Amino acid sequence: MKHVISVTVENKPGVLAHISSLFAARGYGIDSLAVGETEDPATSRMTIVTHGDDQIIEQITKQLRKLISTLKVQDLGETEYIERDLVLVKVNVASGKRGEILEIAQIFRGNIVDVGLKDLVVELSGHESKILAFIELLKPYGIKELVRTGSIAMARGAK
Repeated sequence: MKHVISVTVENKPGVLAHISSLFAARGYGIDSLAVGETEDPATSRMTIVTHGDDQIIEQITKQLRKLISTLKVQDLGETEYIERDLVLVKVNVASGKRGEILEIAQIFRGNIVDVGLKDLVVELSGHESKILAFIELLKPYGIKELVRTGSIAMARGAK
């Protein structure tokens, strides 16, 4: 079962390596990992997507909490949360097809971020299923290059 774990850590060199080695040493897989500075430059937030049953996820969160550099660990599956991925896609633009690609990007609320003579780059953010559907629609045009972030996520605000 998929789990999204949010970990707030001290923003220090080596913390990412320490946490990823914790997963590797115990045989836990990481499906996606995104890290970035928070509103406080002294801390970073890691969004880790992993798979496992409840017992494995409990072990992972316990191990993460034991680390000195860890400030907060939250299994977002225990609450409502917002999750987004980001993709940049460089797609071929055959003569007369540019309009079709622009329409697809608009439908998915994507942004054209670069235009060349023979290709263009589209930026899109959203849920993983939206990203996958977008990629499938662009495949017939010829995807030259594709890069994706891992998931980022946060708990929803109180209602």
